[in-house]
Amino acid sequence: MPAACDSVLEDIEDIVSAEDLKPHDRQFVRKNVYPKVRKRNSQKSNQTDDDPPSDSIIPGAQKIWIRTWGCSHNNSDGEYMAGQLAAYGYKITDNSAEADLWLLNSCTVKNPAEDHFRNSIRKAQEGKKKVVLAGCVPQAQPRQDYLKGLSIIGVYRVVEVVEETIKGHSVRLLGQKKDNGKRLGGARLDLPKIRKNPLIEIISINTGCLNACTYCKTKHARGDLASYPVEELVDRAKQSFQEGVCEIWLTSEDTGAYGRDIGTDLPTLLWKLVEAIPEGAMLRLGMTNPPYILEHLEEMAKILNHPRVYAFLHIPVQSASDSVLMDMKREYCVADFKQVVDFLKEKVPGITIATDIICGFPGETDEDFQETMKLVEQYRFPSLFINQFYPRPGTPAAKMHQVPAAVKKQRTKDLSQLFHSYNPYDHKVGEKQRVLVTEESFDSNYYVAHNPFYEQVLVPKDPLLMGKMVEVNIYEAGKHFMKGQPVSDARIYTASITRPLAKGEVSGLTEVSKR
Repeated sequence: MPAACDSVLEDIEDIVSAEDLKPHDRQFVRKNVYPKVRKRNSQKSNQTDDDPPSDSIIPGAQKIWIRTWGCSHNNSDGEYMAGQLAAYGYKITDNSAEADLWLLNSCTVKNPAEDHFRNSIRKAQEGKKKVVLAGCVPQAQPRQDYLKGLSIIGVYRVVEVVEETIKGHSVRLLGQKKDNGKRLGGARLDLPKIRKNPLIEIISINTGCLNACTYCKTKHARGDLASYPVEELVDRAKQSFQEGVCEIWLTSEDTGAYGRDIGTDLPTLLWKLVEAIPEGAMLRLGMTNPPYILEHLEEMAKILNHPRVYAFLHIPVQSASDSVLMDMKREYCVADFKQVVDFLKEKVPGITIATDIICGFPGETDEDFQETMKLVEQYRFPSLFINQFYPRPGTPAAKMHQVPAAVKKQRTKDLSQLFHSYNPYDHKVGEKQRVLVTEESFDSNYYVAHNPFYEQVLVPKDPLLMGKMVEVNIYEAGKHFMKGQPVSDARIYTASITRPLAKGEVSGLTEVSKR
């Protein structure tokens, strides 16, 4: 393997230096390069027999297709990877067929997600594509048979791995960045990125978590809690608004645990971020587990009442049975969850509480499941993520006595039927709501907006509305959405300090070019 792969590199940003070529210089330099062909080492290569010799390939000229599975944290990782590669001259394409290399960014939460990941690897190999594997699956289990001979990165460190893979080498760069033995967060927050939606910035406030849930594979990949400093997160938010962003999502494996490793906490961060949000822009909080939010209920209620923060919180309960929660090692009881929800519903009128439930966790009895059904009936969550339990290899739950597959399937069906038996938005027809428009609907017939409670509102496809905050009259409601018509004389707020970046445009590129 070339010396570039043998040198010590702590993270993806470490390959950027003052001596590096600027991105716009790379095309000129390629015209003046005369490749020297050298016989490649077949043991280190994952090329096919039809591939040219490795040293005749000039990295930076190829097209790369990126596919990401999983949570918003994973999507943020994918955006950083795309930005790094684009800054070094690679073309990021939406067309997988024309791509020279597939970068597959995986999720390890559920078996189906890993199955899709595995199938995509096979499809890439059948199409004779170069492949780089990223994300939580290779980070958690890099020695799985179907990963053998393929280039692997964990959560970050992408550019040098892609370059060596383009040359035909198999490279593995895993591990986590540390400073004097203390684990740090992920990549620098000021690195280039390509946002899937130029109007939405996804900011990971910490990586890892403090829990040890018996069913969770993500902990194996992300590790223990590592929080970013408050000032770095605020700077990232400010930079995003300078690039035309109008909505920020805070994400992590557990936002409620933020700062416990660096002597601060989530409310402290949120109050600093709120100061940086311009009029017409919004902040959405990510998932938090009940134990950590319990400590900050009063402050969190004040923050969630702020006009530039969505009155929305995702609090996974997973089960309404204390015995099941104990087996899961969730570190709270159902009463704790109810205390959080009841307090926030009282102090933040209209708040949207989203939650997760696992059906058929090992040892779950019919009585346990009925407790969960009662909880859903009581609170009628407008947003409910129902998951049939899948044992993840290497987790304690995989070794427990399993609930029969037919029972798990039936419980999942029963809970789904209960969820679809009520319509949470019917009573809102006729209301006037303020909404922020950020994207296009899947069927391309509407623009998608969200009201102050992060409830989805479909509005007409008027290009003047995109990225704007506007008042609408609600005239129709469905299970997962409302439809709104803009009020004729309504004031339209523009959050953007500058024009939004074009789709596929790299954020922070000039900053990196100066280094």
